[in-house]
Amino acid sequence: MPQERRPKRGGRGFYPKKRAPRSYPASKFASSKDAKPLGFAAYKVGMTHVQVLDTNPKSRTKNQLVTKAVSVLECPPLTVFGYRLYKKTIQGIKTLGDVYSEKMDKRLERKVEIKQSQKKTVPENGASHVHLLCHTNPVFKKTPEVFEIAIGGGIKEQAELAKQLLGKQVKVSDVFKAGDYADVSSVSKGKGFQGPVKRFGIRLHGRKMRHMHRHVGSLGQAEPGKVRPTVPAAGQLGFQTRTELNKRILKIVEPKEINPKGGFPNFGIVKTESIIVEGSVPGARKRLIRLRTPMRPIASKYPVEIKYISLESKQG
Repeated sequence: MPQERRPKRGGRGFYPKKRAPRSYPASKFASSKDAKPLGFAAYKVGMTHVQVLDTNPKSRTKNQLVTKAVSVLECPPLTVFGYRLYKKTIQGIKTLGDVYSEKMDKRLERKVEIKQSQKKTVPENGASHVHLLCHTNPVFKKTPEVFEIAIGGGIKEQAELAKQLLGKQVKVSDVFKAGDYADVSSVSKGKGFQGPVKRFGIRLHGRKMRHMHRHVGSLGQAEPGKVRPTVPAAGQLGFQTRTELNKRILKIVEPKEINPKGGFPNFGIVKTESIIVEGSVPGARKRLIRLRTPMRPIASKYPVEIKYISLESKQG
């Protein structure tokens, strides 16, 4: 038998490879002792590059200027229009009820319908944890996104903070600061229906192969008489929920500090507070990006010193 010298084509880490149910994902949160919101949401703007002074004492480039590719995420403040109480039972976590703010944004009616009978108080006895009900305030569209954000601390601290934030706005600076790490979740770019070569990276057949070149050479053994799910096949590529851990937030900036000449392609001009994240972020421009405190926190943190932010035109 010939010796196989390559990894298997196509991993099974994300199955089934189908489209996400919506354009922004749900999030799980790690527990925290700090009584504050454990997540935020932003909109993907684009990419640029910065020059940062390397402050890691163990790095080869310590105390030197390093050029890094960064992603820009626009962070308009979130509005807390309610909070939800949960209870732990034998059957799992159950919802005790929701408490809504008396004043609602008119744009929220485009997304959810909340009746006056639902705006009531819920007894906190037996509650195990509290989540904030938030909606975004996008600048470039009318319909907001609605989602939950967990709160750190004990149940009493969570309930007090939820009551304080009810009907108010939360800024990104209330959750993160420069030098922090965050987990980033979003729905990747959709590529539509694609073949097995682009979807799994299988090898192209030679010129003398009969009929086709961009197809699977073998679908498997003769018996059992069925095709295994591990065989590469054509299907949906992209528009799937992906999470990247421990993305470093380099800086929280104002619009005048980040807007390049001519604006960002396919986005325009940034009009609210934004963050600069090291590296790339999955998803298309103008798509919602969920941020959360890290599930696997990094102990070593170093101060961030940005010396230069590229504001040159991104139009090409």
